[in-house]
Amino acid sequence: MDGQWAAVGALVGAAAGAGAVYALVRMRLRRMKALLEISMQLNSTLKRGEQMELIMNTAKRVLPVEAASVLLVDPETDELFFELAQGEKGAQVREIRLKPGEGIAGSVAQSGQSLIVNDTKADPRWSNRVAERTGFETRNLLTVPIVNRDKVEGVLQVINKTGGKFTNRDRLLLEQVARPMAVALENARLYAKVEESLAELRSTTAIKERLESELQVAGTIQMSFLPRTMPSAQEPYDVCALLKSAKEVGGDFYNFFKIDDDHLFFALGDVSDKGIPAALFMAVTLTLLKGKMGPGLSPGELLTMVNEELARDNPLVFATIVCGVYTCSTGELVMSEGGHCTPYVVRAGGEIEPVKLKKSLPLAAMEDAVYHDGRLLLEPGDRLLLYTDGITEAENGEQEQYSSERLRQFLEMTPGMSSAEIIDALLMHVFMFADGAPQSDDIAVLTLMRR
Repeated sequence: MDGQWAAVGALVGAAAGAGAVYALVRMRLRRMKALLEISMQLNSTLKRGEQMELIMNTAKRVLPVEAASVLLVDPETDELFFELAQGEKGAQVREIRLKPGEGIAGSVAQSGQSLIVNDTKADPRWSNRVAERTGFETRNLLTVPIVNRDKVEGVLQVINKTGGKFTNRDRLLLEQVARPMAVALENARLYAKVEESLAELRSTTAIKERLESELQVAGTIQMSFLPRTMPSAQEPYDVCALLKSAKEVGGDFYNFFKIDDDHLFFALGDVSDKGIPAALFMAVTLTLLKGKMGPGLSPGELLTMVNEELARDNPLVFATIVCGVYTCSTGELVMSEGGHCTPYVVRAGGEIEPVKLKKSLPLAAMEDAVYHDGRLLLEPGDRLLLYTDGITEAENGEQEQYSSERLRQFLEMTPGMSSAEIIDALLMHVFMFADGAPQSDDIAVLTLMRR
């Protein structure tokens, strides 16, 4: 009989042992499942707060506690601040910052070693500042470091384990939870940098697009100051002009208009700057030229008046210019210049003559500057050519300039061409010389022929 009872006892003991083993295996499986879920959650979001919230919610299913928090080290002050605080007093807790080394959390952050404190009142490292602020009673807590590349970046803390004390098994689990938190921090930092870079890129792109739009508008406004149509073939002269800006807007300009039935005014110039400042100065200059020019006024007198207006405010830019009045009935040209490139006359027989005008200062370079008049005569078939230094100073890949000599050689080939044909051929000649080398200066050309 005793043997039977012994057998029964053995069976009961074995069953109890098997039950304990089963419970242990089940608990470990739950924890392994929780850790697997945590690893998978790292890919569900790249936002730091969301990642840590997901990780803590998963961990608390296998380690039931009343509250949990994540404190991170402020790299500037070494203080600990609450990145995540779960529990009834979470909002109040997040307002608190711990000094370096303060409390259990501060001690773990400095040492890099986990701590189990099952009786907070008996531990000298315990700081009750959070408890006093929130009224939350902390009986026990488990704190582990969050380590990334051998550097403690914060601590993970769970408070008041439900139904008992914290154990070394709990510590091992929480340390395993802390490892993906370090990865989450690293991912969040990279994500934040990407977000910041994208924001800067979006801002830069928006600014670039706005500037491009404004430059396009500025370019359209600039072109509106120039003559849109060329004179008809019925006029006793053939005039044509072209402006090609190196950027969206530039500083070169030209204009021509009839003063009366027998007189044609023309001008071509180059502002010293580029971009919008040059375009604004160009617009003001063209407005003054057209507004002040009238019958009986010579080009020299006009430039003197315009210079007084432009130089009065001491602008930071100036403009070289050559302008003139053509008398249709006689072919007489009266011209004046301000620091501009030498014009050329191409005679009907092919001779090339530089127009020698008395030199003056560019517009707005100095107040009280005086501009002089010069005269010459165009015979039928003779042509006047005005240009900016974007022509003669165009460079090829060897930084060799197109030069005035090449311009003269080109003009020797132009007798019999119309004004438009000469301009097209000249630009082609310059671009072929440059052979694809980028040009940094604007180009403007104007030709006037007596029919």
